[in-house]
Amino acid sequence: MLRLHWQLAQLLYLPGTEYWNVSPATDLNMISEVFQKGTEHLFDTSILQQTAYWSDVKKNLGYQTLALDYKLPQSELDEEAKASAKILSDLLVILQPIDSTRTYAYVPYGPELEPLAENQGAFLEELSESLRPFLPASCIMIRYDLLWESPWATEESFFDDNGSWLGPPDSRIQEMRLNYNTVKWNLRKAPSNILPSNTIFLDLKKEPDSLLGAMKPKTRYNIRLAERKGVQVRQTGIDEIDIWNKLYLETTNRNGIFLNDIDYFKTVLATTPDNELVKVKLLIAEYDELPLAAMFLVMAHRRCYYLYGASSSVYRNMMPTYALQWFAIKTAREYGCVEYDMFGVSPGADPNHPMSGLYKFKTGFGGDIFHSLGCWDYPLLADEYLQHTAHEMNRQGYHLS
Repeated sequence: MLRLHWQLAQLLYLPGTEYWNVSPATDLNMISEVFQKGTEHLFDTSILQQTAYWSDVKKNLGYQTLALDYKLPQSELDEEAKASAKILSDLLVILQPIDSTRTYAYVPYGPELEPLAENQGAFLEELSESLRPFLPASCIMIRYDLLWESPWATEESFFDDNGSWLGPPDSRIQEMRLNYNTVKWNLRKAPSNILPSNTIFLDLKKEPDSLLGAMKPKTRYNIRLAERKGVQVRQTGIDEIDIWNKLYLETTNRNGIFLNDIDYFKTVLATTPDNELVKVKLLIAEYDELPLAAMFLVMAHRRCYYLYGASSSVYRNMMPTYALQWFAIKTAREYGCVEYDMFGVSPGADPNHPMSGLYKFKTGFGGDIFHSLGCWDYPLLADEYLQHTAHEMNRQGYHLS
């Protein structure tokens, strides 16, 4: 039934027309019992950006964070569930300052619960209105960085003849689909994404030989070449943050993209997780004691993240980045992680995309490409929201953290 309604909406859609005052006949009333709690009580999750640890990182960087519980009928996640059954979940919200008078509420890779496709928009709408009382009056919008799979990532017409994803349709078409079944039609596609919306997941339940076998031949060759050349990888911590920073600055100068300063990375390393389910490691690949590459390896519950990486411009023929990744993959398996998140690639193999190099490197390790919905906004103050997004569109960029 959803597909019939959606196809009809596409036929009726007129470019240049605003649909934000259209209302469906029903209000689903899915969410109940919303209340605030201390961020230290956030539930354990494999989504790093929804953990108490990530809240502490942000608070140590000067941001205000909120944690909220809510209940959702289980039938919204599973059609066969009993109508009376409810599931308890929670949400980490980060208040991001815009200027001295305005803020917005950012939900990194949340909410974790993913309702059935036909009710996703209604769920976000109701959740947003439930969050409104907990947010400051200066908050102009809620921005959800959704880790839910893009519906266009499962439709054949959005792939080219080589099997490469072409990306989602125009933002207006995306908005038509997500706002289906909402009351206010108020969900807007953000001008750009913050966290990666395209990534690669490796299945760490496989044995090392199987993982190697699933890699591209050149990747396997480069891993073994690094071993033969004598590249060594070791774990370290904040004491050697200067080594990381030197490699990071070299990388950003080479690529023309600067994301974070050394204080940010110090905070990520220095923030102590409140339990054993989150572990943060700085890995360094060396040749003859000369640092050639480094990365932040973060393990959250059962998922491991290649969060940040950097490399030198010298001795690249030693393939230190390949040695680094293979060491990280094996380390994650030893800690009990069942999946490895490569954390950010271009949508497809387009060589003109700014992240095409990352795509080529990371897809070499095998795994499955995952395309999420990315950032979506729920405006709370309409005029201020339009002003802010107009400013954002003037300074769009690629954001990975």
